[in-house]
Amino acid sequence: MLGRTAASLFWMSRYIERAENIARLTEVGYRIALTPDIGSGHREDWRSTLIAAAGLNDYLARHSEITAEKVQHFLLFDRDNPSSVRSCLETARNNARAVRTALTREMWEALNSTYIDFTAVKASDLGSGKLPEFLDWVRQRSALFRGSLLGTLLRDEGFHFGQLGAFIERADNTARILDVKYYVLLPTNESVGGELDAFQWETILRSVSAHRSYRHVYKDRYRPWNIAEFLILRQEMPRSFRFCYGWIERSLEGLAEILGQSPQSRHDASAILSDLKNASMDEIFQSGLHEFLSSFIKRNNDLSSRIAVDFHFL
Repeated sequence: MLGRTAASLFWMSRYIERAENIARLTEVGYRIALTPDIGSGHREDWRSTLIAAAGLNDYLARHSEITAEKVQHFLLFDRDNPSSVRSCLETARNNARAVRTALTREMWEALNSTYIDFTAVKASDLGSGKLPEFLDWVRQRSALFRGSLLGTLLRDEGFHFGQLGAFIERADNTARILDVKYYVLLPTNESVGGELDAFQWETILRSVSAHRSYRHVYKDRYRPWNIAEFLILRQEMPRSFRFCYGWIERSLEGLAEILGQSPQSRHDASAILSDLKNASMDEIFQSGLHEFLSSFIKRNNDLSSRIAVDFHFL
């Protein structure tokens, strides 16, 4: 497979996943911003959301103040923001169009119709509490595309590159969502385990569709220790680091079998997965959760760059 084709499939899936993830981050900001202030602390919830989306500097370069309306527009509709949902869908569609013959009809129709329907929506249409419903729609359309890929695409190189893009992006997003809560959002005068703390953790779990599954596994109240473990180390949680890297390793192994050689990215991914398998929450919290998450995000980004080199992305 040509490097150009591989790159298009990789980034097509990555941008579809990013569109969903930005919608999830926006929901986190929206839900937590609705929380009544407890105590005298001041929370900058939307600033935290921009930090998690790696968009704070771009936002401040164009806006003098942070407001809910401006941040929502920036994250969802702003074409000048390369990571807005609109930009992600447009970039994913452009990549898909470049490799149209490598896709199934169901994949193309799911992506193309999503982009067309999204562009028909205006920010002014989302008043009166309609934002959560719209964010749910974005997530549903992402799920439709993923279902089309999983249900109709041959398990060849194209499938593996699509999986790599999706799970590298998903791992990055889970780390950012978790970091928003633990490192940025909790007010300095709010004790861990308090009413606000519990509501925020519940919101984080709901944002990654993990509220019910967390209760099923732990049968307990929201404890930061358990939630961090659930989103980092539990291999059965579909958005955890370990789950994502299980799929990343399998996809790189599949590519190695097809190509008859083992690229450096395969060994790098195996090393990250091994570290996750051997990690404990005691060690992670002792070294600092924020520091662990920052290190993971960097290693994940480095792996993405290594994949581009190994497979000659253009």
